[in-house]
Amino acid sequence: MARIDLFQMERMQSLYWHQVEFDLSESGVSPMSIRDLLGPLADAETFLATRLGYPLSEGAEATRANIAAWYPGATPEHVTVVNGGSEANLLVLWTLLDRGDRLAFMVPNYLQGWGLGRHFGKATDTFKLRLRDGRWALDLAGLEKAVTRDTKVVMVCNPNNPTGAVLTEDEMGAVIAVARRVGAWIVADEIYRGAEVDTDAASPTFWGRYDKVIVTSGMSKAFGMPGLRSGWIVAPPELIRKVWIRHDYTTLTPNMISDILTGFSMQPDVRESIFARTRGIIRANLPPLEEWIAAQGELLTYVRPVAGAIAYVKYGPPIRSTRLVDRIREEQSVLLVSGDMFGLGKGFRIGFGFDVEQTLKGLERVATVLADLAAGGG
Repeated sequence: MARIDLFQMERMQSLYWHQVEFDLSESGVSPMSIRDLLGPLADAETFLATRLGYPLSEGAEATRANIAAWYPGATPEHVTVVNGGSEANLLVLWTLLDRGDRLAFMVPNYLQGWGLGRHFGKATDTFKLRLRDGRWALDLAGLEKAVTRDTKVVMVCNPNNPTGAVLTEDEMGAVIAVARRVGAWIVADEIYRGAEVDTDAASPTFWGRYDKVIVTSGMSKAFGMPGLRSGWIVAPPELIRKVWIRHDYTTLTPNMISDILTGFSMQPDVRESIFARTRGIIRANLPPLEEWIAAQGELLTYVRPVAGAIAYVKYGPPIRSTRLVDRIREEQSVLLVSGDMFGLGKGFRIGFGFDVEQTLKGLERVATVLADLAAGGG
């Protein structure tokens, strides 16, 4: 049987998020209700009248057209709708990677792709974002080293999880140039696009910059609807047709209700209203979090996210991040995600997209453990 690595972050969250008093591990924003989404519109009656038969395996034409409109030059034939961004990543890497292929993978990152590269291909090689001049910057030398003639796929997460960093135009160009040199595909996980902190313009997409780009995304993070379990793949039509073959072995079709609501949400005016809500939550909740971080003094260091309701915080005390996060959970009933879960070291990710008062109460408990460590406590 082919190996599959334990997806440690998802296993940890699945085990503990419902057992703690304060879950600060979530990386989205407070979810929308169907009423919030549809409001008083006539579409509500259309939705209620929907017959729950099988949807089109690739998603409804209208849904795919609305998704395609967010990507320059894309058409419905460039899009297939699946069950969440995670399934999108799974299907794409399953389609692209053979046993002798290597995956070049950005770190830090959501490590699903790292595990899938090892499962479907020969190996996963990493290249890093590094703290430089006050931002998380692409390590160009590391990228060059990670991409070889055996590299089939270069995978990035942009905006980045867990740092909230966004690649510059020059950095995106460097990724494309290195991939083009060896004929590799670029898979861009853009699930946080639309959740920008300081601008109302969406982060730039990789789509349309190179003929071997695939974008995955979904309704969970910037859209605030993770319960829809709705995602999509944007790719050249011939690649989409290959993805369908694998989709027939997994979930076959999207969910009918999710497909309809995704299509509604991706109408340009609705999409922008959803993003305005998400950005409003982020902009209201980030300043109190930054005040808490500043109050911890030299114990913590932090770089402001560019997008996403997530903050990656580095700490000083000499303790491994998984052990620290376990201790915080066990002693204070607060769930964070350790730097180890993203391929980083001494740090943790804080999700701040939910009730800010609850977030701050949870962080007060985190501060108790940090203060004890600073005082020499085990």
